[in-house]
Amino acid sequence: MRSVGTAGPACGARPGVPPPSRRTVSIPSVIIPILTEHLATYVDEAEDAFVFLGKRGAFLRGSNFRRETKWADALKEMGVQGLHFHDLRHTGNTLAAQSGASLADLKARMGHDSDRAALIYQHATRDADQKIADALSARVKAERKKAKKKPKRGDDDGSAGVLVPAG
Repeated sequence: MRSVGTAGPACGARPGVPPPSRRTVSIPSVIIPILTEHLATYVDEAEDAFVFLGKRGAFLRGSNFRRETKWADALKEMGVQGLHFHDLRHTGNTLAAQSGASLADLKARMGHDSDRAALIYQHATRDADQKIADALSARVKAERKKAKKKPKRGDDDGSAGVLVPAG
């Protein structure tokens, strides 16, 4: 699948905003059946065909996205208010960060060059904090268990308890 960006004020024409990039991004396997159905129903078979188009066959831009996708109607149907399309990118990147991916992996997936830009999508959560605490507890317990198995100095009674060949 290919993502196509357009050059313009929001896509790299001003300082600090990188130009659109082309990259391969893995998608969750759970959405493949739905995407396959969409491709079979709505997308031309040409290798360079767009996956999502407006009803008149033009590709979607920021200026026509809400109207062409009936975004407000979809939000109303789901009972959601105030959700912007870019919020989905933010949510997806936050979920990717929570998966345990490294900062380098997240930057590559998001197409960001700077740590600062990628860190915007990462949030501390109570769940993540508890996972950290649980991992630390497990490590301490494992180290304590190892320490109990090691004989203490002066406490070694030679080869007692060691199996030796008989005969």
